Amino acid sequence: MSTALLPHLPVTAILGDLGQVLEQGNKAVLVAPPGAGKTTLVPLALLEAGWRKDGTILLLEPRRLAARAAARRMASLLDEKLGGTVGYAMRMEKQVSQHTRILVVTEGVLARMILDDPELPGISAVIFDEFHERSLDGDFGLALALDVQEGLRPDLRLLVMSATLDGAGVAKLLGDAPVLESEGRSFPVTIHYRERPSGVSVEDAMAAAIRDALAQETGSVLAFLPGQREIMRVMERLEGRVGTAVDIVPLYGLMEAKAQDAAIRASPPGRRKIVLATAIAETSITIDGVCVVIDSGLARLPAYEPASGLTRLETVRVSRASADQRAGRAGRTQPGVAIRLWRAEQTAALPAFTPPEILAADLSGLVLDCAAFGIADPTSLTFLDTPPGPALNEARNLLRVLGAIDADGRQTDTGQAMRRLALPVRLAHMVAQAACNGHERDAALLAVLLTERGLGGDSIDLERRLMRFADERTPRANAARQLALGLAQSAGKGVISKASISPGALLLYAWPDRVAKARGERGRFVLANGSGAMLDMADALAGERFLVIADVQGRAQNARIMAAASVHEDDIRTLLSQNIKTRHKTLFDLERKAVRVREQSRLGAIALSEKMLPAPSGDAANIAMLEAVKVHGLGILPWDKPQDRPAMALRQRLAWLRQGLGEPWPDMADAALLSRLEEWLLPFLTGSAALSSVSGGDLKAGLSLLVPYDLQRRINALAPTHFAAPSGSHVPIRYDGEEPVLAIRVQELFGLGTHPAIADGVVKLTLELLSPAHRPIQTTRDLPGFWQGSWADVRAQMRGRYPKHNWPENPLLAQATSRAKPRGT
Repeated sequence: MSTALLPHLPVTAILGDLGQVLEQGNKAVLVAPPGAGKTTLVPLALLEAGWRKDGTILLLEPRRLAARAAARRMASLLDEKLGGTVGYAMRMEKQVSQHTRILVVTEGVLARMILDDPELPGISAVIFDEFHERSLDGDFGLALALDVQEGLRPDLRLLVMSATLDGAGVAKLLGDAPVLESEGRSFPVTIHYRERPSGVSVEDAMAAAIRDALAQETGSVLAFLPGQREIMRVMERLEGRVGTAVDIVPLYGLMEAKAQDAAIRASPPGRRKIVLATAIAETSITIDGVCVVIDSGLARLPAYEPASGLTRLETVRVSRASADQRAGRAGRTQPGVAIRLWRAEQTAALPAFTPPEILAADLSGLVLDCAAFGIADPTSLTFLDTPPGPALNEARNLLRVLGAIDADGRQTDTGQAMRRLALPVRLAHMVAQAACNGHERDAALLAVLLTERGLGGDSIDLERRLMRFADERTPRANAARQLALGLAQSAGKGVISKASISPGALLLYAWPDRVAKARGERGRFVLANGSGAMLDMADALAGERFLVIADVQGRAQNARIMAAASVHEDDIRTLLSQNIKTRHKTLFDLERKAVRVREQSRLGAIALSEKMLPAPSGDAANIAMLEAVKVHGLGILPWDKPQDRPAMALRQRLAWLRQGLGEPWPDMADAALLSRLEEWLLPFLTGSAALSSVSGGDLKAGLSLLVPYDLQRRINALAPTHFAAPSGSHVPIRYDGEEPVLAIRVQELFGLGTHPAIADGVVKLTLELLSPAHRPIQTTRDLPGFWQGSWADVRAQMRGRYPKHNWPENPLLAQATSRAKPRGT
């Protein structure tokens, strides 16, 4: 089509220069603000290029709505029907013919075309429209196209277009390609700021702004909101409050194509329209009659968490580039007004551009596509932003788990089967694996239901949605079933199963890591990957024992389940048998004082079942007993009171010797003994799982093994267990403190003129002198001094209290006794 016959829009001025650039080279960058006309005029102008010959110009759009609108607009400029010179092709929908020379597609189509045939036969040029949106499909498609152009098709023209873009950065990526810039929008747009007050919801603020705009401005209104939920709430607030001559229409991704097309169509004469839209209306479309844009300043973007494997939607502030794109919608057909629901100075704080999806997305599809292209490392391709290493590693791990790539990153037969299906990798794996058992049709229907949101209603229960989907007869539902049939045929193995399979069982092939088990409170679940998720307690699925979760929103530990299906434990055990680990866990029962064994079957973080097994015996019991002591400490062993039993007494004596003399006397601290259990405790274990089989005598004998042989004879000499009192009693010595202590009744020491000592007379005992009732009288480390000094006061106090006992004036001349009176008195 001659450029002279094209409508005169700002981009018209540079079409000649663009033609020359692409005649002389094979790459170019075009920066043209909203309303310049680049989406429709550039492809039409390039139809005349000599280098095109009879090839097709491929125009990539980020969204289906934009693709249909662009194709329809170009066909109308040619005064043709869609499917003639201009056609479009996308998932579940296409209008093309053998005469089509401008083919508008969504961005994901290009990668599949290149992977299916890298030479791109019949394609003369690829135009990346609205590249500033930086979708993962757009970035990957450009990287592949550059690779194809360099290695196979130097004649292939590549043109990157955007309204708001760092043209120099993209030009450098394209090997310093020429950058052409067009003038801005066709009509001026006046920007007003209307701050949303603190505490006022975005829905209330938007509804109020719309009502005021209708009263103060002319024309229709386009309002940008973050998501479908907010759109529905604003519609509720506007119903019955905007007049009978105003239509309120939503515009978001889940709507039927006809409803989307109707939303952007001009209103009938005498009527106005309020279009409540998500970011779907930001680029590449003109909504006839709109001259007022009201921007909430919010968008909902996906954020992938590699650690949990979950993608959640976050409501965030728009970028300055998006805000400019939105405002530009008001000046497409006449002068307009843009109202922003924030303060003017806040605009400078907005990020310059929306973060590239490649930096925060699940990269498993990209890695699988690269493997199919023979590229083990995606970073070897030319990307504007290099894919993050952690996300690539997570993607590789997932693909290995699914069996799609081998250890070297090469595509496997399973991966090849998955790539034949135009589905996300998890759903592709589900359909491919289900086909092995003859259930590919059921799996394909479920996969389409999950990728085409809104089919079958909005129930969280996917089984209910499938039942409703089966009864739907809308064009979109019919197209979805046709798509599912095609997927099933691509995956089919020639095996047809007559047995039924539940949606939950099918989802096990896609999300084995999102099997969820109820964890007590109704509606609360723990996932196999360790995350937590919840349902409203009133939801029917909230009472299920096991679910498979296909979609969640929110933070990983408190995510809200958006789509799931119940699954039977038998299906989990059958289909995920290779993922289920059975472990025998040995534990010590503190109440029974015995070792027990529990068998537990786990799927990741989920315990499927557990039961107690017979107690171990022999070496297994001995090892289990040692582990129990290591876990619960030495306190579970039968240490008895030192004055009554020898085990603890020996330990305290040896500890005292270690403290005073150091090595080679053994360390008796808990940590030291725990580290040497195999040396001193194991030899005395008898293969019994009951702690009662271990005695205090065993502990004493075990501790003795730690003492070097040449020192064993010296234990009693240096740290005797008892003191031979003058009374004839053998009184135990305590070693539980820093100094050895002898607690003894004072009458048993009569006649003793020297202070008791141990360790060859070097270490004096601390004497706790006791009354006849074994109550402390005095503590001393100088017995002769006590007799000469304090004894008189003690004697005076004790004589009246214990008259039957002997309290001599001179205890050194008295006979020691353990009785009330010495014998013969």
